[in-house]
Amino acid sequence: MALMYTRLLVLITVSVTLFGVGSSNANYQKGPQNWRFDFNYTGEPFRHPKPIQSSRRIIVGGSNNWRFGFNYTEWAMKNAPFFFNDTLVFKFDPPNDTNIHPHSVYLLPNLWSFLRCDLRWAKRVANTSHGGGEGFEFVLNKWKPYYFACGESNGFHCQSGMKFFVMPTFRWY
Repeated sequence: MALMYTRLLVLITVSVTLFGVGSSNANYQKGPQNWRFDFNYTGEPFRHPKPIQSSRRIIVGGSNNWRFGFNYTEWAMKNAPFFFNDTLVFKFDPPNDTNIHPHSVYLLPNLWSFLRCDLRWAKRVANTSHGGGEGFEFVLNKWKPYYFACGESNGFHCQSGMKFFVMPTFRWY
């Protein structure tokens, strides 16, 4: 009996997923003959698709750069969607005599760590000196959520809003 319910649940999940993918296509209203699912198929199952268009180079925070006192969650929502192979650029001043509050970039492992600004299992991807000049670049090259935060001042910067997450998606055209 449990096997039957499991199979039914899998069938419903697959059906809903296929409907969701099909209806999110820009040409859905025009009928199936106009639907385009171009993933640059490589012949290998369960591989990530190759990008269809050139990637974007996005400066995190826009003209505000990566700084204390800015709402990056709101910025990420306004600049979404983010796509595979887009490059996020973190620009921030390196530490010096006038900049006594430097910044860094951490990649947090999961939503729980992100919500709590728990840096124990986070990976530092840019230290305090990497943001100068052209900035530190991070390529979104996997289909997974990316949780970013500033790890300075024992997580205080993160708790004050220097954090955001993105989930890169496929490019549809």
